[in-house]
Amino acid sequence: MSDSNGVEDAGFDEWLEAAEEDGAYYLECENGHGSLPPRRVCPDCGSLDLSKVEMPETGEIETFNVTHVPTPAFEEDAPYATAIANFGPVRVTGQVVGVDLSAVETGLDVEIQVTVSETTGERVLGLRPA
Repeated sequence: MSDSNGVEDAGFDEWLEAAEEDGAYYLECENGHGSLPPRRVCPDCGSLDLSKVEMPETGEIETFNVTHVPTPAFEEDAPYATAIANFGPVRVTGQVVGVDLSAVETGLDVEIQVTVSETTGERVLGLRPA
């Protein structure tokens, strides 16, 4: 993914590529704290010793919001639901895909699916029902 100046976010792009190949991972320090790339330091304890660990296959939606009036960057995608899903050691925020908006609810089991924004053509993190 690149910003409007064409600059890539190397850590996030690498993570999206891994997720597209069913290899999503999180970073874990020696104290068991989980975080997502592109971290270089554990946000909980400050450890510099981070290892890649495979993410659980499914997570559970903890909260969500349905957007009907989007920013211009997501104009063609609306209406859409954005959710925070708990994948055990980490939480992931993504656009809920592959389900009618009326079926989105807390407790829904989801999997990571990289999708493409209809507005920008950029890859975005999606969460689809498991």
